[in-house]
Amino acid sequence: MGVLLTPITIRHPTMLGALRGRSIAVDGNLELYQFLSIMRTRDGRPLQDSHGRITSHLNGLMFRTTRLLVDYDIRPVFVFDGPPPELKREEIRRRREAREKSQREYETAVASGDLATAWSKAVMTSRLTRPMVEEAKTLLTLLGVPWVQAPSEGEAQAAFLAHRGDVWAAGSKDYDSLLFGAPRLLRFLAVASTEFLPSRGRSRAVPPEILDLDENLRALGLSREQLIDVAILVGTDFNVGVKGIGPKTAVKRIREWGAIGRAPLEVREALPVNVETIQSFFQNPPVSTEPVAPIGEPDDHGLYRFLCDERGFARDRIEKVIARLDRATSRQTTLDI
Repeated sequence: MGVLLTPITIRHPTMLGALRGRSIAVDGNLELYQFLSIMRTRDGRPLQDSHGRITSHLNGLMFRTTRLLVDYDIRPVFVFDGPPPELKREEIRRRREAREKSQREYETAVASGDLATAWSKAVMTSRLTRPMVEEAKTLLTLLGVPWVQAPSEGEAQAAFLAHRGDVWAAGSKDYDSLLFGAPRLLRFLAVASTEFLPSRGRSRAVPPEILDLDENLRALGLSREQLIDVAILVGTDFNVGVKGIGPKTAVKRIREWGAIGRAPLEVREALPVNVETIQSFFQNPPVSTEPVAPIGEPDDHGLYRFLCDERGFARDRIEKVIARLDRATSRQTTLDI
């Protein structure tokens, strides 16, 4: 879910064409969740092969990634989550309960023939499994696209890569990368990007947008440590926010108090007892310092074997993608990071 910072951030809409030559650390788990959510049949079922194995994540990953590479010369580095920190246990429980509730509502809608409701509920039942993530890594390797395994939160790893200069920006829909110190965040990196609105049962078109951490901190009159305190007041994946305090109020209060530790007693009593642990995790998360592999050549035979022979993809579709990739990799490009 991430932290809600939309009302207080400066976001600059952009176009994919303006990102040519850029290298982006993409939140791999979030990307796969999106594919699992939206790539479904009319009644809400995910795409599957002839053996009943879900292929929505592979479809989305294959065709979006190659479009970004070939049509826009955008170079992704996918970052995958490691084991979730203990801090996230309660959030994971809430997500599981929400998914189970949506699954029951989906089954009820299907039984009544209400396909529109069924689809909207199915979007919220997506479950990303470890084998799906491993399949995604296999596909990326065959495409020649680098990926990084984070020791913990993928957004923290993406922020680290952006801060170190390995990539131009961290790419994620969520704002957490800013809290982890990403100097630049790119949201909605997709061809014809849409965002599903569960409360309205529909999607809306959204352009890519860029957020600069320093610009936002200056506009808010806060340090990064204070922005973390704002997030804790609002609520993060590691804690429930303080009732009655939204993003704008949180900014005002942190400006007034200076730090969450100097908040009035009633506010401090509403905070989790491990608030200092949460602050520390955002400020110094575990990350891998291994170098990022360069982009490589696609493995044509491996792609045919994995996608067509093993997962039932139409060979003519993969032929077109490989032909497009061959044209792209023959160009000499220099990444501007």
